[in-house]
Amino acid sequence: MERIKENSTNNHNRKFLTTCDMTYAIQLIGGRWKLLILTHLSKGKLRFGELNKKIPHITERMLTLQLKEMAEDNLITRKVYAEVPPKVEYELTVLGTELIPVCLQLSDWGTKHRAATSIG
Repeated sequence: MERIKENSTNNHNRKFLTTCDMTYAIQLIGGRWKLLILTHLSKGKLRFGELNKKIPHITERMLTLQLKEMAEDNLITRKVYAEVPPKVEYELTVLGTELIPVCLQLSDWGTKHRAATSIG
């Protein structure tokens, strides 16, 4: 997996914008894909290829980066099996599992308000 550049704006924001609890929370789950990844993992362990199939518009590179950030933030675990071909499974941590009700509430809110907007 690629490393996030130490001097990138994203990396600086992740380190220093944590004085507000809401900003901290959004920082952990922010982005287009993390909530979808969390939701899919709420049903159980998944391999990289399975996640990639469940989120058809995500690139492999973006999925890799999102999974790496989520593992660094202790939202998921990454278990590598010493096999050929390599087998890697992703699973929610306790912290990640605690976010599932939040994801579901956001989904319910989106369902309720999507029809009232011109988006979607």
